[in-house]
Amino acid sequence: MPKTARDILTTSQAAKILGVSVRTAQLLIEGATVPSWKTPGGHRRVYRADVEALIEGSGDSVVPSSATVVVVAKAERLAVYERLLGKVPECTAHLFEDVDAALVAIGSLLPHAVIVDLGDADAARLRLAKSLAENLSLGCTRILAVDAPEGQLYGSSRVILLNSADAALASVRMSLADRGDMAQLPTGQSFPLALNERQRLVALERTGLVDTAPEELFDRLTWLAANTLDAPIALLTLLTPTRQWFKSRLGYDHPETPRSWAFCNYTIMQRGVFAVEDLSADPRFAANPAVVGPQGFRFYAGAPVLDAEGFAVGSLCVIDYKARSLSEQQSKVLRALASVGSDEIRLRVADRRLREALRREERQQMHASRSGVNAPLGFLR
Repeated sequence: MPKTARDILTTSQAAKILGVSVRTAQLLIEGATVPSWKTPGGHRRVYRADVEALIEGSGDSVVPSSATVVVVAKAERLAVYERLLGKVPECTAHLFEDVDAALVAIGSLLPHAVIVDLGDADAARLRLAKSLAENLSLGCTRILAVDAPEGQLYGSSRVILLNSADAALASVRMSLADRGDMAQLPTGQSFPLALNERQRLVALERTGLVDTAPEELFDRLTWLAANTLDAPIALLTLLTPTRQWFKSRLGYDHPETPRSWAFCNYTIMQRGVFAVEDLSADPRFAANPAVVGPQGFRFYAGAPVLDAEGFAVGSLCVIDYKARSLSEQQSKVLRALASVGSDEIRLRVADRRLREALRREERQQMHASRSGVNAPLGFLR
């Protein structure tokens, strides 16, 4: 059937149908989650059928839906994975020795990948790898077996066999990387970027928090951080492509800075506390305008704030005008407060998704009533 003008949508029209902001629609389209093309004037256009396919969940999305990774191994090996995963900025890891606890986490998280370490030929973990490979509900989850016993898993085409933890993490990192147009990251930036930065930006946009009004809950977090850690400045930051925007700020007058100024660029590249005792003595930050300028910042410590899929959308941080350090207990406090911020953001995203699902249901019912067809109730995702 030939395509008509009604079958072709602008980005704004696609955003309205999807129930998301125009910016989110732009990121989905530019990232090839929705196939598109450019007009002679340089404007993106999409087919209505592709947008509807995405709504129904049948689109061939190239964007991993999660940045979480579950690792199941004996205690000694978990320490190795924890050390290695600390160098992987693209994912958030959940480590388990207990197989039953891992199964519960896998069912709730639906992770991007599960790594099962079989170097000790543990029977329970071997059964876990086999059962995961046969679980159709985990069709989008990569199953990786490290040091599997000879011949035990060769019959399963879904299991990726690897001979070391390093190889498993390299495989996961590349599978998480942005694909297609999404991989074209800006060049010349003065800060590091993860391989899935475009996906992180989509996750940030889905929170719906950027450029919103101050809120008491987030302000309480920055107040607690500043007072508990004895810091004159505390910020809850969200990192957009060009800006470091502050959802909450205490002791700092400006609502945002250029992203190139953000110490938090390094915080979101790991999952612990990132701290610099003397910014002026660190070559990464010595020439930063916030260090050499009138503000004269000297100390920074931050912990990432994560969404439900494990993407680091921003951070909770404290800043001081004098060089100093955090104690181990203070680092734990900062991580705990950042976790509270992460939990609140996950609730916000879950609420937005529920509302979007309800809007889709209403549109489907309206379409069915206009066409005289009784539409079945859909599954809210």
